[in-house]
Amino acid sequence: MSALFNFQSLLLVILLFICTCAYTRSVFPALMDKHKHGFLGVFWKAARIGERLSPYVSICCIVMAISRLIG
Repeated sequence: MSALFNFQSLLLVILLFICTCAYTRSVFPALMDKHKHGFLGVFWKAARIGERLSPYVSICCIVMAISRLIG
């Protein structure tokens, strides 16, 4: 089943995308700072969300992990 049709899988993909972009920006900061507009701006915005909302993102990761283990 595609992640677009399953809401829990869609949330998991979005959450992993935010975490990956935030980690990539912390390791390679010059990679995401060059492109803030257009399609590549989505990666920069996801990294910014991951940085600014990191406590909430980490709580969501824990909740998602528990729900995946139980279900």
